[in-house]
Amino acid sequence: MGLTAKIKDVVGMIKGNVSQSKAAILSKPTNLSLHLALLRATTHDPADNKHIDTILSFGHSSRATAATAVEFVMDRLQRTRDSSVALKCLLIVHHVVKHGEFILLDQLSIRPFTSGRNYLNLSNFRDNSSPLTWELSSWVRWYAQYIEIILSTSRVLGYFFASSSCSIDKDKQEEKISALTNSYLLMQIVSLVGLMEEICKRPDSLHVKVNKLVNQIMGIVGEDHLSAINEVSVRVTEFRERLSGLSFGESVELVCTLRRLENCKERLFELSSRKGTVMESFWAFVSEIKDGVGTEKDEGKLVITVTRGKAGESSDGGRFMMRKSSFRVV
Repeated sequence: MGLTAKIKDVVGMIKGNVSQSKAAILSKPTNLSLHLALLRATTHDPADNKHIDTILSFGHSSRATAATAVEFVMDRLQRTRDSSVALKCLLIVHHVVKHGEFILLDQLSIRPFTSGRNYLNLSNFRDNSSPLTWELSSWVRWYAQYIEIILSTSRVLGYFFASSSCSIDKDKQEEKISALTNSYLLMQIVSLVGLMEEICKRPDSLHVKVNKLVNQIMGIVGEDHLSAINEVSVRVTEFRERLSGLSFGESVELVCTLRRLENCKERLFELSSRKGTVMESFWAFVSEIKDGVGTEKDEGKLVITVTRGKAGESSDGGRFMMRKSSFRVV
């Protein structure tokens, strides 16, 4: 670590102590423990799960306390210009989504929201204190965008994605999904694939390869990746039963979405090296369904061929045509 980085860490520690002292003096007695817990969870030291757990524990308190907790986190996130503090605030928000009680999730969901676009207002975040903080800034921008997409996907699904508080057993999930219309089922798959695409857009930064905070973030994102695989699998399974009944437009959208998903394969494999066999089975399944709704060209027209039965069999269930000039599969 260079001298500049060491000096920055010392300054950061001093700022953290000053902030905690200031909070002790200025905070209302009822909010003091919450405010101090947030400051301890977002100091310049490596993120400590016990401090994050303390923040999550306020989900067992009153609605007013939960609202104050979320407000404090968001206020800290918007005010800071320090990349490490921003990442820790985002990590807390991510933990709230995954492990927070319903009362915390409810407070998070009612905040101003605009379809996942710049909800956290960090698209222009820059910390140019050092080469490391400059690279960490790219992680702040990506992580904020990723959490925004988690929130927008959760709205499409009707529950918080990958949340332990919103988990349902597999049989009930399959029953609910089987009752969805084709269009809404497609909307959910498109949203989930968008989430997986965003995981693939994570920065490749030389100086942060061994950064503990980034490793913590990728650990929880890796868990999300497996949750997304499960969510997509159950929906693609449902579409396997509906292939012969899809309209032309639904067939095209399904094929395009599954192709987008396949484009994520190599990048996502980096997150699942220890589950290689499971992942290979998933990708083979996706390919099977995609091939079950194949695309061909016939005299300048696009042809969607729906195959009944398993992929590879030659019993065509139907052919839909549209002029090439009207539609193009990329």
